[in-house]
Formats: sequence, C-alpha cells, structure tokens
Amino acid sequence: MDEVSRVAEQAEGSLFGRRLKHIRLEAGLSQKALGIRAGLDPFVASARINRYERGIHKVDYQFVTRLAEVLNVPSAYFYAEDDDLADLILAFGREDAATLEALLASVRAR
Repeated sequence: MDEVSRVAEQAEGSLFGRRLKHIRLEAGLSQKALGIRAGLDPFVASARINRYERGIHKVDYQFVTRLAEVLNVPSAYFYAEDDDLADLILAFGREDAATLEALLASVRAR
C-alpha cells in the first residue's frame, strides 16, 4: 500500500472525507491550497477542508463540483462506496474522448 493510500485509509470521518483526503494528497495540495483554489476565503480554507475530510461538516453538491474541478476528478468519485468503483470512476474521468467513446460502445454492446 502506498503512502497516499495509507494516510487516506487512516483518515477519520466519512467516505467523502476519506476520498477527498486521498485525492488531495495525490494532487500534492495542502488543505489550505485546495480550499483557496476552490474559492474559500484564505482565513478559513484549511479549517473548512479539514472538517470536510474528518466528516464534521457536510459538503453541498455545488461545492463538491468545485472541489472536483480543482482536483480534476469526476464528482461521482467522492461518493463511490466501493474502492474499485472509485478507481474506475477516476480512470474514466481521466480518459480522452475517443477512448471513452470506445469504452462506452463496448459496455453498451453487452
């Protein structure tokens, strides 16, 4: 298990919080940097992201979409209950249009 996975696995709080922490660490961003890039006031950015990661505060969907945009992941990634599904969502979100089109055609043909 790599360091990012280990730290995220140990994260307290919700599924959303664990996924947020994992992808934030993978992106190499501090809590404060992520919060600022997502539009939070610099004075509260770190504390707010920390509370989201720990599951203390719930995140509204509009802000989830901003976080997803900053982190370059689909919003659905944060809500995937299964780790394998979360990995598939990440992979899907990072593919180019031609690859996605071919993949979808293959899935729909089944």
